[in-house]
Amino acid sequence: MLRDEFSELEMQRLNKLEQMRANGMEPFPTRSYKNCSNAEAIAAFEKAEAGSFEEPVEVVLAGRLRAIRNMGKLSFAHIEDRTGKVQLLLRVNEIGEEKLEEFVRYYDLGDFIEVQGEMFRTRRGEVTLQVQDFRMLAKALLQLPADKDETVDGEIIRHAQLTDPETRYRQRYVDLAVNPDVREIFKIRAQTIKALREFLDERGFLEVETPILQPIYGGAAAKPFTTYHNQLHQQLYLRISFELYLKRLLVGGFDRVYEIGRDFRNEGVSFKHNPEFTQLEFYMAYADYMKIMEITEQMVAQVAQKVLGTMKIQYNGQEIDLTPPWNRMQIRQGLIDHAGIDIQGYPDAESLEAVMKEKNISFKPGISRGKLINTLMDTFLEPILIQPTFLYDYPRDISPLAKAKPEDPTTVERFEGYIGGMELCNAFTELNDPLDQEQRFLEMGHTYSEDEEERNPMDEDYLRAMAYGMPPNGGLGLGVDRFVMLLTGQHTLREVILFPHLRDADQDVRKP
Repeated sequence: MLRDEFSELEMQRLNKLEQMRANGMEPFPTRSYKNCSNAEAIAAFEKAEAGSFEEPVEVVLAGRLRAIRNMGKLSFAHIEDRTGKVQLLLRVNEIGEEKLEEFVRYYDLGDFIEVQGEMFRTRRGEVTLQVQDFRMLAKALLQLPADKDETVDGEIIRHAQLTDPETRYRQRYVDLAVNPDVREIFKIRAQTIKALREFLDERGFLEVETPILQPIYGGAAAKPFTTYHNQLHQQLYLRISFELYLKRLLVGGFDRVYEIGRDFRNEGVSFKHNPEFTQLEFYMAYADYMKIMEITEQMVAQVAQKVLGTMKIQYNGQEIDLTPPWNRMQIRQGLIDHAGIDIQGYPDAESLEAVMKEKNISFKPGISRGKLINTLMDTFLEPILIQPTFLYDYPRDISPLAKAKPEDPTTVERFEGYIGGMELCNAFTELNDPLDQEQRFLEMGHTYSEDEEERNPMDEDYLRAMAYGMPPNGGLGLGVDRFVMLLTGQHTLREVILFPHLRDADQDVRKP
């Protein structure tokens, strides 16, 4: 039972709740009569103040108690709602001794309360509500963490604060309740997603929804989560990408489509990986990867300008300029310049392995040539791509859905966008030849063993769709969580996902 786990201080709160009910006061009333936000109340007062107060500003406010200072015949407090804090003055002259005693006896930090009164400005210049009446809206039985002390007029006032990362992620509701800067991150996240939608909508893209439960997973190289449909006796997979379903819609006549939603990959957890994450994918008929580059840099820059008011962001102590055009770096040339290896001179995995051994470059033995090149990119290129850069022209064998370059069948028209040394997006000139696509699926089946995490299974229905005719097109996948990391200056996905996946706790983490 919940009360069995209460601390002594929490039992005191529970006793207050029971005493309130015994005295005819309901600590969880059904309705609130709040008629404006804290910010609206302050703005209304300042407007009236500028007009020499033709009439008083009377309001009903509600919010969470964030500070309390009891001083005998009066009490000061602050309540907070979504728009910010406002100071309250409860004075015996206005509310009487009985009501003031009720406030002192029963009300604690964290409680939600409703207050009615008249706005005024104190001698210290703070816009304040002169409380004429108040009541409890929701009694907080658990105490918010109180790690920060502030001295006011010689008295120590305790404010709620939470800094322990483990508790913050496991109990995000407490984190949000006491850390306004965390709430700001998620406001920026919401604004970012809205701005992405607006950018694409303005350019004629249609937002659609595709299946999350899929009979065949595909569109990326990742291990899926599996589940089972009892009624249909069918194994299903949580999607790892939207790609194959969105491109089916190009066959059906929608030239520009996008989706913003959740993908699921049964992979490790890191500062830039979470098993459940948000992705934007769009596909545009009659475009190639160079056109998609232009749209991508325009979209990222415009969203930053709309959300932050600037195209320059701070990340890892460096200023990053998102203004288009971004840098372009061909993989082959980049590795010549930074690794001293011309991959064109090593046409198979064995020869590339040999030169990597010669240069003491670590790699996983037995992997394909494309994965060896990917290792070189991770080692020599990714860490230096701080300013926005498109890394382009990838190995064919790690890009089964991208169209090959006409002059080089071992290389495909693919790019990845990097900012702050981190991959942000991935894009192709999409393969639209069903016979070539079928061969790629077969090659992937041979390249990876049955238990390999990164397989692309044969999707015969997708091939059938392509066989009806798919227009040439380019597509992009952008990690929304990573984009928000960049815009908010955070260094782990856990800071920008409301409820990140965590390992099982070894001990009780209920108490902040």
